[in-house]
Amino acid sequence: MNTRAQREAPLPKAIWVLSGVSFLADVSSEMVYPLLPLFLVGVLGASKTSLGLIEGAAVLIVASMSAFAGFRSDRLKRRVPWIRWGYGLPILGKAIIALATVWPVVLGGRLLDRFGKGLRGAPRDALIADAVAPGQRGRAFGLHRSFDTAGALVGVLLSAFLLWWLTGTPGDASQGASLGSAAQTPGWVYRAIFGVGAVLGVGSLILTFLVTESNPTEAGRPSAGGSATGPLASADGGKGVVASSLRSGWLGLPGGYWSVLGVLVVFSLANSSDTFLLLRASELGYSPWAVVLVYALYNATCAALSYTAGAMSDRLGRWGIIAAGWVIYVGVYAGFALLPRSAAWGVLPLMAAYGVYMALTEGVGKALIADHAPSEKRGAAMGLFYGLTGLTTLGASLLAGVAWDRFGSATALGIGAGFAVLALLALPLVVRRDRA
Repeated sequence: MNTRAQREAPLPKAIWVLSGVSFLADVSSEMVYPLLPLFLVGVLGASKTSLGLIEGAAVLIVASMSAFAGFRSDRLKRRVPWIRWGYGLPILGKAIIALATVWPVVLGGRLLDRFGKGLRGAPRDALIADAVAPGQRGRAFGLHRSFDTAGALVGVLLSAFLLWWLTGTPGDASQGASLGSAAQTPGWVYRAIFGVGAVLGVGSLILTFLVTESNPTEAGRPSAGGSATGPLASADGGKGVVASSLRSGWLGLPGGYWSVLGVLVVFSLANSSDTFLLLRASELGYSPWAVVLVYALYNATCAALSYTAGAMSDRLGRWGIIAAGWVIYVGVYAGFALLPRSAAWGVLPLMAAYGVYMALTEGVGKALIADHAPSEKRGAAMGLFYGLTGLTTLGASLLAGVAWDRFGSATALGIGAGFAVLALLALPLVVRRDRA
């Protein structure tokens, strides 16, 4: 039962270790991610459609491998091996990107990197849910997200520093579109930064050897076929509303899970790759160095608020927190679509707001999935969540890339805002069923 004692109890060691692993992995990953669109378009000459293909394919492989890893980790009753492979393979993927001279090689490195992410995501999140009581899920996922994003912030700042140090200047955002600046930045600079990121990723792999398997029964939840000591923590954070029945439905997952998953999938139709927001900042005149700092602002906001958002969802309910985040998302994408070049400074508050959106939805959404899944099917539940939302995000990224090339950035980003509005309109129907 979601009690005050549960909500205030210290989080177990496993959550802190996994959070540390993600911190180090994101230091590595986010040294590459914000510079990747500039490297692809400005140095290797890739089109926006190619960028959409690369990011969409990356999401697709995460989707497919997440579903596979989730189901297999349930079947084998082991999460840790998937986590170790998942944090090891991206090291090689980043090294391949650093050596790339044509964009298809970047595609190969990016896919290997994301293959690892797919292996680790669902088993790791299932392990987090297994390690805590229902009333701690929001906090646990919020803490993990905070560390994850703090690592991203460190990685982005380190990337910005290296870019400044290797080129001798941060660049001037007022001197024209950053795609031109990216073309003027030597390719070896990007490759050097990507290589450093690959080396730093080794730290996360080493730390995975401190991760151990969790027994769900130790956190007050049922083992396979067992019964809980109280009502399953619901999406409203336990405010007198019992979550969907745990009676087995399709694939052994209850109907409430599928309703929650459905509305999250609808929203993912809006959620194209974040690289398009960075590319828009570049289009508005931000230099590569400035684009990296803009991305750092997003990460700082998200890292600062994720734990608080998760804890609030334990007390006040998950749906209201997620709805607030989606409203912010609509405003951010509409703002990026309509922002004129004369008001390019508006990128800063928009990216900060985007960090608020992510803090309100990322960890809370995972806690919501965990609320509606029995412990013995939690890997599958997380895998399907990653898999189905990944497939729709693939479509969103491809659509955004094609729309950008043919009709411009305003249309591409406006489409994202429109799909987010559809998800918001569907949300009351799901909440009503969840509380029935």
